[in-house]
Amino acid sequence: MYFLGIDLGSSSIKLSVLDAEKGETVCSVTAPDFEMEMIAPQFGWAEQQPEKWWQYVKEGLANLKKKHDFDLKKIEGIGIAYQMHGLVITDENLDPVRPSIIWCDSRAAAIGNDACEKIGLENCQKQILGSPGNFTASKLKWVKVNEPKVFAQAKYMMLPGDYIAAKLSRVAQTTSSGLSEAALWNFSEGKLATGILEQMGLPEEIIPEIVPNFGIQAKVHPEIARELGLNPETKITYRAGDQPNNALSLNVLQPGEIATTAGTSAVVYAVTDKDAYDEQSRVNTFLHVNNSEEKKRNGILGIINGSGILYQWLRKMVSLGNNELVSYDLLNAEAAKAEPGSKDLRFYPFGNGVERIFNNKQANSGTENLNFNIHQPSHLIRSACEGIVFAMNYGFDVIKSMGTSGEIVRAGKGNLFLSPVFREIFCNTTQATLELYNTSGAEGAARGAAYGSGYFKNLDEAFGGLKVLERLEPTKELSERYQEIYEKWKTNIKIEKK
Repeated sequence: MYFLGIDLGSSSIKLSVLDAEKGETVCSVTAPDFEMEMIAPQFGWAEQQPEKWWQYVKEGLANLKKKHDFDLKKIEGIGIAYQMHGLVITDENLDPVRPSIIWCDSRAAAIGNDACEKIGLENCQKQILGSPGNFTASKLKWVKVNEPKVFAQAKYMMLPGDYIAAKLSRVAQTTSSGLSEAALWNFSEGKLATGILEQMGLPEEIIPEIVPNFGIQAKVHPEIARELGLNPETKITYRAGDQPNNALSLNVLQPGEIATTAGTSAVVYAVTDKDAYDEQSRVNTFLHVNNSEEKKRNGILGIINGSGILYQWLRKMVSLGNNELVSYDLLNAEAAKAEPGSKDLRFYPFGNGVERIFNNKQANSGTENLNFNIHQPSHLIRSACEGIVFAMNYGFDVIKSMGTSGEIVRAGKGNLFLSPVFREIFCNTTQATLELYNTSGAEGAARGAAYGSGYFKNLDEAFGGLKVLERLEPTKELSERYQEIYEKWKTNIKIEKK
C-alpha cells in the first residue's frame, strides 16, 4: 500500500511516496529544480501563481515515474500539506482569478487590525483566539475593496492546499483547521466564524464545503487520473497547513509537545488542549490536525517571516550573481568558523513584511555594529543564524508564557536544521533539548494520507518508522553565553510606530 504526500511550500514543492507496510519513504522528488519566484509588485507584497504550483505538482509526479521508476497507479491515497494563510480565489470553473496573495504578504494587516477594533479585541479573542491580522480573511477583504472587478468573478475562497486538491478532484473544499488559519473559525461555537465574515462584508457562500483533515475527502477526477497516470480510484484523504503538518510528521500531537522548523519561515509550534491565546496577539492558535469534539487539540504558533528567505538572500549575495550559486553546505561551514556572538555583529531577520510577534508591525532588518576591519563573511553568516534563532526564541518566550514548558523540541533534520551551528544556537538559546528526526513535511503528509484512508487504525501506528537521528542538550557555558547575546540583541529591536 503506497501513499503520496505533497508538500506545497513557497520555495518548492516536495513529493514523497510512503510504503505504509514498511513505514518508510521509498522515493521523493522536489520541483522545480530552482527556488520558486515570489512576485512583489509593491513593498510588503508577496504573490505566486497557483497555476505554477499545479504545473510543478505535475512535474513532480512525472519525475517520480521517470527518475524512480515508480508506478503511480499504486498510490492509494494522497495527503496535501501547504503554505498557510495564502489566499486563492477561483471562479466557478476552479480557475484562479488573480495570483495568490501568500502568507508573507503584508498589505492586509491594516484591514485586519481595523476589523478587530470594530469587533472588539475581547470578542475577537473569544471567537478566533486572536485578531484577523494579516490572515486570509483580511486578504480577501483587501481584494473586495481594491479589486472589485476581480472580486465579482470570485466563486470560491481557498487556501493553497485546497486549490491543489481541487485541481486533482475538481471539487472545491476546505477544512476547519484551514479556516482557523484564515481567521474564520469560531472556537467558542465550533463552526465557521460568520461574525467575522459579516463584519468584513464577505459572503458566506464563498467558503467551499468543509471536510475533515483526515478521511476520504474526494476522488481524483477520472480525466486528471488519466492525464497524470494515477489510478482513477485514488482518493484525497488528508490535508493540512504546513506547520500543523510538520507537527504531525514529528508525531507532535499531544498537549505540551513542541515542533519547530526553519525553512522559508521559522516556526515554533506547541500543542495544547486549551483555547489559549496571547492577549497581545503576538502568536496565534489554530485547530490542530487531530482536534476532535472529544479531545480538544490546538496548535500555538509563533512565526518569523524571514529565516530561510534570509539564508537564501545571503546565498545569492555571496555568489556574486553567478549562475551556479554556492551551496548551503558551504554557508554552514563558513558560519562554523566564527565564534558565538559573531564579534558583536547582530543581524535582525525582519526583512520580509510585518511580523506577527510584533503585533503585525514592521521591525528593523539588517545588521548592527558592522565593522569593515573586523567582520569576515563567517561573522555575517553566523550572525544571520543567530538572528533567526533569537527571533524564534522571542516568539517561543511568548508561547512559554501561555503555559508550555518548552523542555523538549522536535524538528526534522532538514533546511536550516542541517547546520550544526544553527542547531547549537537553537539548543542553547532556547535551553531546550532538541530532537532531530528522519522525516519531512511530504512524508508527514503521506503518513496522514495513510491514516486518513483507514490503513492505519490510529495515529500511533502511522509513526512506526519515525526515528530520532540526533539528540542535543544545551550546555551550561554556551547557554549562559547565548542568553547574554540574546538579551543584547532583543534590547536593540526597533519596531515601527503606528
